[in-house]
Amino acid sequence: MSNVLWAKPGMDIDADIQRFLAGDDVILDREFIRYDIRASGAHAEGLERIGILAADELAAIARELAELDADVAGGRFVLDERFEDMHSAIEARLIERLGDVGKKIHTGRSRNDQVLVATRLWLKDRLAHAAGLCHAAAGVALDRAEAEAHLPLPGYTHLQRAMVSSAAMWWAGWAEAFLDDAGRLRQTWSWIDANPLGSAAGYGVNLPLDRDHTTSALGFGRMQVAATYAQLSRGKFELAALEALGSALLDLRRLAWDLSLFASAEYAFVRLPAKYTTGSSLMPNKRNPDVIELMRGVYASVAAAKIEVEQLLSLPSGYHRDLQYSKGAIVHGFGRGLAALGLLPDLLRAMEWQPERMRAATEASRYATGLAVELAAAGLPCRGAYREAANPERWADRDPDASLSARVSPGAAGALRLDGLRQRWAAGR
Repeated sequence: MSNVLWAKPGMDIDADIQRFLAGDDVILDREFIRYDIRASGAHAEGLERIGILAADELAAIARELAELDADVAGGRFVLDERFEDMHSAIEARLIERLGDVGKKIHTGRSRNDQVLVATRLWLKDRLAHAAGLCHAAAGVALDRAEAEAHLPLPGYTHLQRAMVSSAAMWWAGWAEAFLDDAGRLRQTWSWIDANPLGSAAGYGVNLPLDRDHTTSALGFGRMQVAATYAQLSRGKFELAALEALGSALLDLRRLAWDLSLFASAEYAFVRLPAKYTTGSSLMPNKRNPDVIELMRGVYASVAAAKIEVEQLLSLPSGYHRDLQYSKGAIVHGFGRGLAALGLLPDLLRAMEWQPERMRAATEASRYATGLAVELAAAGLPCRGAYREAANPERWADRDPDASLSARVSPGAAGALRLDGLRQRWAAGR
């Protein structure tokens, strides 16, 4: 490994130990390098503002960073084993192109605050993307709730048919769930929107770094003021981001469970488009809902990432190399989580109800609860009404549309209040 930032004359670098130290950093840093390049540009601007760099030196560094960013984006530069990590790759490129001017870029910073700011920027982008996907899913659910207000669907408790419900109620539940998930993701984005650059190794430096400038230049809402807290927040902020993502994926898991059941021959309430299914390697007659099942399973990856980061935080204050492993956790968790959420809005648009099967499943006993409430409202004591409504003869000739329309408690089929959810959705655009 030819580019080790901390190598000194006469130091013997053991290749096996160095490989262990580097771990998967070169591969993982491919996720973060463009953010590190961006932060390096802001740092260079700050150095020019306090006289460490001349204006022409800043211009040269900015030019080379922009070219490197374009090379990374275009696949012309790929991190590989020549470099210890993204930080060494960026610095090596600047030194190769600019000589001594390139050697100035690391003045006043540490790889500790470099990795913090790069991962912080990366997390902000992923949280914003996740919030957008949840918002889109909520919008589809709202559209379909408004369009399918009178389509009956059995409501279940304990996996047993319980009451008459509707497709609109099913959709409204997921709409509100994903609106909440989008809100939590945005709140977490706001919480971690703090600039750690300039905290160096966690104790500041004897230079008047213009941290206000880098905060503004990188689009952060505030500076992470205490240099010591910058290091304490590593892992803490990653864990919060994974928890917010996990909340959305728990809802996705339950929705996928519904679709797994509803698409089975035993229910047959839903038909999935063919592209969301796969064939069996043995049974020619099979189409399997593999996409739905992987959506159902993806939370496990985020749960594992949360546990990994949480276990890393059993540390005293200050920087510790253990924290390197948090990068892999967030890349793995967000990689799978965002891939699953990214498929959700189109799946919700494309799934087809099977109304004849849904109506057939709303047999007479589903009306017993509505009858009991009607009798109580007419003056029969509640427990007496309950016993009277248990008589199957009282269930005959009841209509699902009338039953749904009569359910006027706020949030029920006859009073869904979708306008309020629509206002929340519009406010989140």
